[in-house]
Amino acid sequence: MTAMAPARTEPDLSFLLDHTSHVLRTRMAAALDGIGLTARMHCVLVHALEEERTQIQLAEIGDMDKTTMVVTVDALEKAGLAERRPSATDRRARVIAVTERGAAVAEQSTRIVDQVHAEALGSLSATDREALLRGLKLLVGGALDTPSESPRPARRARQ
Repeated sequence: MTAMAPARTEPDLSFLLDHTSHVLRTRMAAALDGIGLTARMHCVLVHALEEERTQIQLAEIGDMDKTTMVVTVDALEKAGLAERRPSATDRRARVIAVTERGAAVAEQSTRIVDQVHAEALGSLSATDREALLRGLKLLVGGALDTPSESPRPARRARQ
């Protein structure tokens, strides 16, 4: 460290969140790859099973742009896990319907996701785990709920 470098008095929150998020995403990707899914495919399957939803609604839930959503649904259709169908309630809309096979895969992928999360939190005591999750929920619902507008927006990590 040079004499001109400012001394850090607080942990680098950006680094801590970025690093843990990156490692968790890579572990999730590796675990889901074992059953031929990506995290995005898992997200679409699980949320399409909850209720009838359009591609646009699912893209918003999964924070995907339109192109990424189309590619993801195309991959799910090719794998026989989901299909585009007319909505039962709005004849103008098309929804993503999960096939029977897709529902079984979603059940399996949910177990995998839960296991990856459990392993990630496993090194923490129950008290620390509860405190971390409570703190993150407070940040997501409060001070860090909405990205700031900027002339040079920060790039969001994507896989």
